[in-house]
Amino acid sequence: MIRLPGKRKETAVPADTGGRESEELIRLENLVKIYDTGALRVLGLNKINLTIRRGEFVAIMGHSGSGKSTLMNILGCLDRPTLGQYYLEGQDVAGLKPDELSAIRNRKIGFVFQSFNLISRMSVEKNVEVPMTYARVKPAERKRRALRLLEQVGLLSRVSHEPNELSGGQRQRVAIARALANDPPLLLADEPTGNLDSQASVEIMELFARLHESGVTVVVVTHEDNIAAYTHRIITFQDGRILSDRQNEHPTPVSSQQGLLHRLT
Repeated sequence: MIRLPGKRKETAVPADTGGRESEELIRLENLVKIYDTGALRVLGLNKINLTIRRGEFVAIMGHSGSGKSTLMNILGCLDRPTLGQYYLEGQDVAGLKPDELSAIRNRKIGFVFQSFNLISRMSVEKNVEVPMTYARVKPAERKRRALRLLEQVGLLSRVSHEPNELSGGQRQRVAIARALANDPPLLLADEPTGNLDSQASVEIMELFARLHESGVTVVVVTHEDNIAAYTHRIITFQDGRILSDRQNEHPTPVSSQQGLLHRLT
């Protein structure tokens, strides 16, 4: 599926998961991103062809300037490509207007950021409710969903706390619950363990792994090999192109305990 200029490259074939990954969620066709500063034109992405199927657990890797963050911004509808098509659930979103992209972000994409991006003077519960407010979910339903999600990430006892009363790992779990609030088909995590210690990083990656096992499509941008090792497919970028795309045959195993994710319903 991936073709680099001048040569053909095979794309990793998703592992057999009983048909869960048979449906395309993301398809990029000849995607190009050029940053034009007036005096200088910089090629951020160069003819990217890529498919991610529903239910995959993918790592996007690369050094600074490789194009991985540019790709994440486009996948998250935070930026638009200069050329090419981006299909999300079969809809070409590359040419949508800003308000249309905003609606896509709210309904179809959950974001998890390195710096958490929680609202400091708002309780944990209210932070999780924010995406549902924009989606015009009724207050009672917002509260019900928020409490269910916080229970799933092991923070039901912290619903009234503010973010500055939580550890870094707990804040990131709140951010994950918030990202799942509108039940989006795609979860995008940009360096989600970058501000965490090693133990909290393990907890967050195990949480992502359990979300993947429940059927959530998870795409993680990282520069750390030990973080990418949890995923089932690793795509490496260099100079705005895909350098490699491979299946991870031996992902880091998740603890046999129930862990932080109690259940998804």
